[in-house]
Amino acid sequence: MSQPQLLWTLGLNHESAPLDLRARFAFASAELGTTLAEVQAAAPDLAEVALLSTCNRTELYGLGSQHQQGLLLEWLSKTGAITVDELKPYLYIHHDQSAARHALRVASGLDSMVLGEPQILGQVKEAVRAASDAGTLGTTLHQLFKQAFTVAKDVRTNTEVGSHSISMAAAATRLASSVFEDWQHTRVLLVGAGEMIELCAAHFAAKNPKRMVIANRTTARGVALAERFSTLSLHIETLALAELPMHLHEFDAVVSSTASTLPIIGLGAVQHAIKLRKHRPMVMVDLAVPRDIEPEVKALPDVYLYTVDDLSAVVQTNLANRAAAVGAATKLVDAGVAEFVQWQATRKVVVPKIQALNEQAKEWQEQEIDRVKKQFLKEGDGSQIDIDKALEVLARNLSNKFLHQAYKNL
Repeated sequence: MSQPQLLWTLGLNHESAPLDLRARFAFASAELGTTLAEVQAAAPDLAEVALLSTCNRTELYGLGSQHQQGLLLEWLSKTGAITVDELKPYLYIHHDQSAARHALRVASGLDSMVLGEPQILGQVKEAVRAASDAGTLGTTLHQLFKQAFTVAKDVRTNTEVGSHSISMAAAATRLASSVFEDWQHTRVLLVGAGEMIELCAAHFAAKNPKRMVIANRTTARGVALAERFSTLSLHIETLALAELPMHLHEFDAVVSSTASTLPIIGLGAVQHAIKLRKHRPMVMVDLAVPRDIEPEVKALPDVYLYTVDDLSAVVQTNLANRAAAVGAATKLVDAGVAEFVQWQATRKVVVPKIQALNEQAKEWQEQEIDRVKKQFLKEGDGSQIDIDKALEVLARNLSNKFLHQAYKNL
């Protein structure tokens, strides 16, 4: 007997798992397609699946049986090189209505480290596109995320969820400000050229530091970003990533967020930089998952190293205002969940009836075609059939069958 199909979410995030464990399950956007193929290979009978991976969460959304959910748990453990028993305490699993609620909260920014952060909605849309391209996005997940996007838009438009929190980029700037009060003498290095570094560039440029440099593996992209934020009073420079170790000592604040799978700023490079700086303090903010900066750097004197998890206390501000905004947003989420559950319930009733009706129609067609053939073969010698008359009889008989119940009701 086949197991019932359940909607579920299986994942881990900034609240359930530490940074180093989350890093084991971080998938770049370019990897989503191949990773979904691996997921399908691990659970071949899975009806639908989508994968969401950000710096703060990795989640699988699926429609399938409990058995297939177990297969994906085994796949996660192998992917992260950790046993199932070791991994389980850090995971959360939601089913049906709870899974729908979680999806809507995630898309609306209510489950983010930074309440109401806008980046998560784009990341969810990217996950949906990847699943659609991979052929793993079926009717149920399509409807779920369609509902999630609608609710996320309502939350952003009709509540103040995003007004009472600060972004990761703003938090990085605030941390640097706590060490360096005089920005006219502060030199800033931004490593990477993605969306997060672009946000950081905007915040740091507004402080008008003495010097600001963007280091990126692709020079052209770094130059384009630098030109966008350069002003009359601040010319942003660029640096090739390979040159970073030679210039690291020149900067007071370093913020890094790349897609590298290995650290790009090592302990030795920072030790050398501190020595050249004659032990003047340096603030380093690592916004990448996996890490861009080796964690051992945190133990060095005169270095203040912060990760995405360290920034959580900074972004949790204006608690009273946040509570009121979250309450309003939660009502919109509740309404969205109720609408999705109603869609599911209607679908469970309607789809079998449509299938039964199609089967009945097919049976009637076969019966009437067979009846008309026999009728006209009896009337003639089998070699000459009045096609027009046969089609007329066939159409009339089928119409009568289809309309019989309607006539009866009338």
